[in-house]
Amino acid sequence: MRTLKKEYLLHLMLLPGVIVTLIYAYGPMAGLVMAFQQFEPLAGFFHSDFVGFDNFRYVFELPDFKQVLWNTIVISVFKMILFLLVPLILALLLNEVTRRWFSRFIQSAIFLPFFLSWTVLGGVIIELFSLNGPVNGLLGSLDMEPIMFMLDNHWFRGIIIGSDVWKGMGYNMIVMLAAITGIHATLYEAAEVDGAGRWKQMIHITLPGMAPILILLGVLSLGGILNAGFEQILIMYNPTVYEGADIIDTFVYRLGMFSQQFGPAAAVGFFKSVISLALVAVTYYAAYKYNNYRIF
Repeated sequence: MRTLKKEYLLHLMLLPGVIVTLIYAYGPMAGLVMAFQQFEPLAGFFHSDFVGFDNFRYVFELPDFKQVLWNTIVISVFKMILFLLVPLILALLLNEVTRRWFSRFIQSAIFLPFFLSWTVLGGVIIELFSLNGPVNGLLGSLDMEPIMFMLDNHWFRGIIIGSDVWKGMGYNMIVMLAAITGIHATLYEAAEVDGAGRWKQMIHITLPGMAPILILLGVLSLGGILNAGFEQILIMYNPTVYEGADIIDTFVYRLGMFSQQFGPAAAVGFFKSVISLALVAVTYYAAYKYNNYRIF
């Protein structure tokens, strides 16, 4: 009680954040009731017909749903792997650069796209890979046929994955560089005395020293396996690439906003939330067990 009286101002400072979280994070959860209703906007939550699990059965029997789920998992898994692998390689390479100004310049250049919105980057990428864009211009100069990158399902999926990794790799790279700087310098000095070169130092000192942060980043990213990048794909895709790039979030958006099927759209969202909650719980336990990472 004395502690509460002493620190009540600190607790009071939390109040705006708690209120905003309740309104914008927990308040919309009331809309999940639509997943069990034949929801009519004019009737509202209280007067729409209750249909039980009919919306779930309807959605799971849609021919597009399996493809949407497969697209979501494929895109997310590739992003998760590359979000670890590419920043790791960059961090190891930058750690070997002896010119400080050059290292900082490269770090800034790689980190810069992280601050740009997909509204900007999406337009840039569409222009780059359009039929008359610079990439097809380069192919033409090499006597190669132009490729409709933005209309081909296989190419478009690769562009989605590659551009997202390019945009976000700077963040994980900085985290990994921070992990490298945390390795004690005496380990490298002892390795040099024993005759170990830079390659062996990286294999036997740097990578083992980075292992905890690599495990943590990998395990935590598993919780978002059903989040394949709604904003990015919504801005860049078109109906011709739905087969290869339509994910759960964009599927929900199309069901709700264009088809006016609010109940089935809420059912898909509810399904995704349940799976994501289970994955977050499993990954949180794994992070605690293997890396002693705890929030509570």
